[in-house]
Amino acid sequence: MLKDEVLNYLTTIPKGKVVTYSQIGKDLDTKAYRAIGNILHNNSDPVKYPCFKVVNAKGELAEHFGAEGGILTQRERLINDGVEVIDFRVDLNKYQWKKEKK
Repeated sequence: MLKDEVLNYLTTIPKGKVVTYSQIGKDLDTKAYRAIGNILHNNSDPVKYPCFKVVNAKGELAEHFGAEGGILTQRERLINDGVEVIDFRVDLNKYQWKKEKK
């Protein structure tokens, strides 16, 4: 089930790293990007499944981040995780995690 795959994927992202929505889709071999976004937005356990580590393809934070406090909460969680956030954007060259292909 895609929901389980997405949530489990989130647990593999190392501390201080981020991924993009499309990256999750590619790594899970699906083009259901909208479904991925909905799964992340409706994440009922953001501590166990750290959806705050997902940004868009430009490194921008989610304007409508699902947790209470929205984009400000996402920024705070990223900073606490060791990711530098400037103007609600993350430097993907520095912080994007690339999952090793098997």
